[in-house]
Amino acid sequence: METKLKELKMQLLEIDDLESAAALLSWDQNTYMPPGGAPARGRQMATLQRLAHEKSTDPALGKLLDDLQPYAESLPPDSNDACLIRVARRDYERAVRVPPSFVAQFSEHTSASFQVWKAARPENDFSQVQPYLEKTVDLSRQLADFFPGYEHIADPLIDFADYGMKASTIRAIFADLREQLVPLVQAITDQPPADDSCLRQTFPAADQLAFGLQVIHRFGYDLTRGRQDQAPHPFTTEFSVGDVRITTRVRENNLGDALFSTMHEAGHAMYEQGVNPELDGTPLAQGTSSGVHESQSRLWENLVGRSRGFWRFFYPQLQDQFPDQLKHVDLDTFYRAINKVERSLIRTDADEVTYNLHVLLRFDLELRLLEGQLAVRDLPEVWRERFQADLGIAPPDDQDGVLQDVHWYAGTVGGMFQGYTLGNILSAQFFDAALHTHPEIPAEIEQGQFDTLHGWMRENIYRHGRKYTASELIERVTGGPLDIEPYVRYLQEKYGELYHL
Repeated sequence: METKLKELKMQLLEIDDLESAAALLSWDQNTYMPPGGAPARGRQMATLQRLAHEKSTDPALGKLLDDLQPYAESLPPDSNDACLIRVARRDYERAVRVPPSFVAQFSEHTSASFQVWKAARPENDFSQVQPYLEKTVDLSRQLADFFPGYEHIADPLIDFADYGMKASTIRAIFADLREQLVPLVQAITDQPPADDSCLRQTFPAADQLAFGLQVIHRFGYDLTRGRQDQAPHPFTTEFSVGDVRITTRVRENNLGDALFSTMHEAGHAMYEQGVNPELDGTPLAQGTSSGVHESQSRLWENLVGRSRGFWRFFYPQLQDQFPDQLKHVDLDTFYRAINKVERSLIRTDADEVTYNLHVLLRFDLELRLLEGQLAVRDLPEVWRERFQADLGIAPPDDQDGVLQDVHWYAGTVGGMFQGYTLGNILSAQFFDAALHTHPEIPAEIEQGQFDTLHGWMRENIYRHGRKYTASELIERVTGGPLDIEPYVRYLQEKYGELYHL
């Protein structure tokens, strides 16, 4: 069996190498590639994805997994080898349902769609991307139909990102959350808004980037195994445990944009860097679900990075970095500014309280697109109507409306957005579990020390990679299933104090 296990690992490593090469091309496309490279880049990425998929569906791989099944059953269920065989089997059974030609077609299409979106958004021209999005919806439906027997057409797409979740489950979670959030948003936005003009001055980009790197280095992001670049939409990409890169977006008239997106992406990256090196090059060497992954980005960005204790340590340093802009701004004013709650247009700029309303809107719209109840041509108008109903404002144009998020223009429609809100919920649940074990963490944060928190996350979440499903991991870490109560309590306590509710 040792020989077969070694052969399995070699085959999986070849697949990982191809997928990492495709990811590297995608990173380059988002950062440094000249526009003229777009047509060839789409072809190149499609070729690599097709080759990876062909290897992922090779009958010889299936035979190896069959032969190794008795061996896996003889091992402790949470051993690395047992988990590897189990997860590789799950991936194989999923992959063999999707033809390689479809994988290549979808990859080439999304690469082309992304390039069109990059031009269409600043030009405020939805008509450019409409035919591409119509094709994306059609391809997303086709992808779901390779997995018959679903309750809802979005279920297979959701399952790709958040294994074990279904549209019905998420709708129930989101309905409970909406019931708690809407009155909180109303109570806060009925009051005069916080003054955030201190964030809207001119802050040189290089200084913003330097300060952000200083912060995430203290968090524990290892710059010998990572780097930061700029991209239109911030993201994290991983080529190995030893090479996990982040990007951010800088606006010189908004101090919070780059700073908090840097913290956010560092949360993702520290998860990937914290995977047990023994799992590198295998299907286990990545986050277990989009929701768990997002819990880390939101935890470091919000529960840590927007806390008062964090800024008691870092605000004097920020003032030293930007003395002309901030020397006369006190900590309380700055703290209220970075936690300003308002009905806003842009999801990635949204505050903690209203953010999930953005996600819930998108989740509902993509379900309607997949169900055929909403035509792509009607999406901009329906977006405006729903935004007005849910957040009390309507976007004046498509640039800040239906075109603002890259995801529908560079991936599937369905299966992505739910992870953001699941991650918000889990961020508080995991943070509570860490504080239960280490009640000294808040005091350490006030001293700019993050080793205890980072170490707890690495030990309890990061190192396992995909060894456990999200539901298994949540149970192991918190002692119970996903629960919105810690998150709602966190929001009510923090913003109740800020807004005297």
